[in-house]
Amino acid sequence: MASSTVTSSQPERPPRPNVAFRQLRGRRSPAEFAALVRRAAREIGERVSCDARYIGRVEAGEIRCPNYAYERVFLHMFPGRTLTDLGFAPRSSVRGRAARTAVETAPAPRVPGESRGAMEPYEPRETTGSGDTRDARERGPRAPHRLYEPHEPFAKDPLNHEESDVLRRAFMTGGGATVAAATLAPLGLTTGATAAERPLRRAGTSEAAALEEAVRRIRLLDDRHGADGLYRRAAAPLRAAYELLDAGATRQTTADRLHAGAGELAISVGWLAHDSGRFDDARSHYAEALATARMTGDPALEAHAFCNTAFLARDAGRPREAVRAAQAAQRAAQPLGSDRLMSLLALREAGGWAGLADRTGCAQALARAHALFERGRADADPEWMSFYGEAELEGLEAQCWSTLGDWRRASRHARRAARLQDPHFTRNIALYTAELADDLAREGRPDEAAEAGLRVLALLDQVQSSRIQTMLAGTARVLLPHRRASGVSEFLDRHASVPRRV
Repeated sequence: MASSTVTSSQPERPPRPNVAFRQLRGRRSPAEFAALVRRAAREIGERVSCDARYIGRVEAGEIRCPNYAYERVFLHMFPGRTLTDLGFAPRSSVRGRAARTAVETAPAPRVPGESRGAMEPYEPRETTGSGDTRDARERGPRAPHRLYEPHEPFAKDPLNHEESDVLRRAFMTGGGATVAAATLAPLGLTTGATAAERPLRRAGTSEAAALEEAVRRIRLLDDRHGADGLYRRAAAPLRAAYELLDAGATRQTTADRLHAGAGELAISVGWLAHDSGRFDDARSHYAEALATARMTGDPALEAHAFCNTAFLARDAGRPREAVRAAQAAQRAAQPLGSDRLMSLLALREAGGWAGLADRTGCAQALARAHALFERGRADADPEWMSFYGEAELEGLEAQCWSTLGDWRRASRHARRAARLQDPHFTRNIALYTAELADDLAREGRPDEAAEAGLRVLALLDQVQSSRIQTMLAGTARVLLPHRRASGVSEFLDRHASVPRRV
């Protein structure tokens, strides 16, 4: 264990007050704000003994970066924000300073049952085994509530309300772009010295429409380019959405649109996290959307949130949770009158059964999915389901058979999916072809697998998806013993030359 007398060759700098965090506290007293922190911790299953003294230390700059338990709580309280947005220093910049800070200001005694390290100013390693991290990942979907609910006694106090008009303007600023970063930039959050000078007014129909357009834009960019380049840039529109909710709306109908739009945006940002391999972030965003749906009584949003939660659970290796989430989604979607939605949810359930190696349950769910799909489209089909056509049906079925180890059947469906996909959906073409390559490799057809893999590599200049890169890496490992087969050596060499994104 490291000594508590670690020294530094650089002189100590006086703490810099955390102005951003102080602004978030608003007119609450430190004790009142600490109570909200403890409540937020309980909502996500954390245990922290936050008190007025801790809040004072944060605002004074004594705690430059919170430990992981507090980080999860703060990010839960302020969806879409990063630690930097909350006024903290990047975690990498404070590594090695924990012991020195702990000596300078001794922490309060730890409360029994509290999350490990919850009162330390910085925890250099995330817990493993039976610690916080595992618990956070294994917990089922919760319904976290935002910091200001109707029953909250301080709900009308400002939460950095001087930014609200800036956020509104951010949503109202349009403009096209040819790359993902430039396209999302006009929808991001901008802060400036003049923000406080702008008058605060509640959101109207134009802001609700702008929020809905942000959701459409992110989905379109994901379809064309994949998630990796979009996720971090999409956090600002999500943060703006929740600030608009806090500012209030001119009419109830507008408020309903804002809540639905914010929930859909949380799901879209969650999907970007999901597809780029950030499963914990995705789970948090999906849970936030589910909470919004439950608070507003929106069954369509609830079905969508459970749908994505089921997909995430399957990918994260929790197949039983995938089945239950998919079944919950079907219960929520039943009154909506969309057979295509019910078909997709049956496919989500099938993916869970496949993960449980239940071939019969999987086949039954697939049969329901096909029967419901054949009933055709309806006016009740959700807008977000534009991706769901015959190609997606084939692609998801391919994944089910692949999970069950039926490579021949999986490759047949993956080939159909790639052939049927609309050419505008570049990311999905790459995904289905990557699935085909992996299935062919495992089926024992290395030459065909290499040919499909080369087609995917040709698309990687347009598509940035950790999911696809992970699939290609698995295919390459399977093909290594077959380097002499036709095309395999070329695929392996080109795959090895592809830059790996950190």
